[in-house]
This record gives sequence, C-alpha cells and structure tokens, in this order.
Amino acid sequence: MAGAEQGPQQRSEQQPEQQPELGPQPSADRVRTGPANALTDVEGLRVGHATRTGGGALTGTTVVLAPEGGAVTAVDVRGGGPGTRETDALDPRTLVERVEAVVLTGGSAFGLDAASGVVAWLEEQGRGFRVGGPGRVVPVVPAAALFDLGRGGDWHARPDHELGHRAVAAAAASAPGGSVEQGCVGAGTGAVAGGLKGGIGTASTVLGTGVTVAALVAVNASGSAVDPATGALWGARPGWAGEFGLDGSPLPADAVRRGAQRLAAAAGAAPFHTTLAVVATDAGLTRAQAHKLAGTAHDGMARALRPVHLLSDGDTVFAMATGRRPLLPAHAEADADPVFAVHRTAGALDAVLAAGADTLTRAILHAMLAARTVRTPGGDFPCYRDAYGLDLPGGSVAG
Repeated sequence: MAGAEQGPQQRSEQQPEQQPELGPQPSADRVRTGPANALTDVEGLRVGHATRTGGGALTGTTVVLAPEGGAVTAVDVRGGGPGTRETDALDPRTLVERVEAVVLTGGSAFGLDAASGVVAWLEEQGRGFRVGGPGRVVPVVPAAALFDLGRGGDWHARPDHELGHRAVAAAAASAPGGSVEQGCVGAGTGAVAGGLKGGIGTASTVLGTGVTVAALVAVNASGSAVDPATGALWGARPGWAGEFGLDGSPLPADAVRRGAQRLAAAAGAAPFHTTLAVVATDAGLTRAQAHKLAGTAHDGMARALRPVHLLSDGDTVFAMATGRRPLLPAHAEADADPVFAVHRTAGALDAVLAAGADTLTRAILHAMLAARTVRTPGGDFPCYRDAYGLDLPGGSVAG
C-alpha cells in the first residue's frame, strides 16, 4: 500500500459501453446490468470514498449520497456485533421518511465519528430535515461501521470527522452515473473476509420493467467467500461467469491446496469483522417495502459468504429507494383488475426483492475479485487472485 494518506477517491466519468446479460433469473424476463454495473446506475445516487493508508493506517469511509430531498431508507441488522448510528430513525414508525446520505466506515465504534463529518457537510449545503426557516436543518445520516482496527499496524488509526467530510465531498463532486472504484478503497480499505483481502464491490440489475436495482458492499466477514474444497467463490453461478472473467472450469488441485493452506494460516486472526451493504432502487417504495428489501438482500449475502450473521459480525444492509420510477408501469396499474391489484403490486415488489439479493451476491464477488494483496505491520492479507494463482481481467487497484 502507498505510504502517504490518499485524498478522496472519486469515480471515473468513463462508463462501459455495454454490460453482459446475466444468466437465468427468478423473473420470466431477462435482465441486464446498468451502464456502469454499479450503485450509481440508480439515478441520483452518488458514491464517494476517502481512504487512509500508510503510517500504520489501513482504513477508510464510503458515503452514498442521495439526490437532494433524500431517499426513502431502511435498514436490517442481522449480525451479533453491530456498530451503527441513527438506525432507529429508519424504523417505519418514526418521523423522518427520507435521508440525504448513508455512511459505511471502518474503525469499528470509533469510526462512526466519520458520520459527523457528513452531517456537517450536509448542513453547509442546507440539506437535511427541515425544522425551521432556511438553513435550519437537521441532517439524519445513518451509519454502520466494520472492524478493521490495527490492520495497518496502528490501533489508533481510524476514520474521523475529516475523513467523513472528504468522502461526502468526493461523492458530491463525482459525475452522475459514473463507475465506482472497487477493491481496497474507502470502507473496504482494511476489510478482510475469511483470511483473504476483502473490499468494496458493486453491481446493478435492470429489470424488464425498466426498474434498476443496485448494490454496494464492503466485504469484511468472519466467514469465507471461498469453498475450501474447490477454491471456487461461493456466490459464483454459471450464468454469471462472463461478468467476472470466470469460465467455470475447476481450479487445478495444486491451486486449491495452496489456497487452503493460506486460508488455514490466516485462521488465527482476530475474529471481529462485519459486512456492510447498501441495496438501492429507483422504484417508488414505502418505508415498509424498503425494509423488506433490506431484509431479503441478506439472502444474497448468505449465498456469497459462509457463515454470516455471527456474533463476531455486525452484518448490516441499508435499502434506499429514490422513487424516480413507479414500481408498476402506469399501463399495468390501469389494466389491473382491482380484485387482483394487490397481487400485481406484490409481484412487482417480489421482482425487486429477488434482484436485490442476486445483485448483492454479485457485488460481493466483484469485491473479492477487485481486492489486492496487502502487507502492513499489522499483517499480511492475500487476495483471492493471489491465493489461488488466478490471472483474471478487470478489477481495480487501490493504494
């Protein structure tokens, strides 16, 4: 990793011309990825990273910035050791319906201070829950932290107010709809999953109705993303091979053996982790529906990481809905028999829920493939590619 602290990590404005079509899905309609295959394919959402490395630091913060006016947001916490802030405000029974930003950060409970920097930036912009005249706003900024303390060598190197401010500023300065940097960046800088280097990953799905569902994840799990018997990533599916540069062929026995040895060597590491994710859609959802999306997205986490939701994990998924598109096309609502309208709506929501789980699985795969081996005074963290001797295209390098 680089020896000096890095500035905010911004997304490139360049977008892929075409993304691969995915394999069979629960819906009868074929689906495709969005232009960037990233969370930013949900119109209005922007992502900013701020990364701190060198001098004993290996940590960072990632901010998902909603369009002005906010997004309907919910959360589902399944892990036994969560570190969160303002998540009670997302209960459907509470007052604030929309939030301006969600924060994912390293640093465990200490790193939640990064959210204060995001709150300060939003107040500077006059964005937040209005409680009076112009400028009188209270930004509600939900946040969740993962455990990466000491992985750079310095236990006291953590995200703070400044890093949060820089991350949200990077999000605001980024181009709409651009690509999102993946791998060892932002909240994923110090992430580790089952002894292998984790990091940031993202993916998107466009349904046949035109609704977009996308995910962003910081993979930092007590469990593993890899089947030790085969060396294959748990979440990989045959229909998705082209998206990840995988051909579905079994790994050579020597590679599987070496990979298993590296995993075993890393097994003595501290068991504290936590995987964090944001699943988003441009469909109009109620807060209760968004809560359901956050919950079913955990299924996608469980397909790609085994085991999950342990006492040593604080696994948390946020769901955001911008409401730029109706859940059901207008003609479908008009043509629906009133008796069966509830079933039509449920079917449309089910498609979003299923896509949310699958898209989070794919985002986790991208995170593992984009990660790079990191060596610091705090430890050696081999990436999946190096542990199994894979030479695959794509991925991004950080630090």
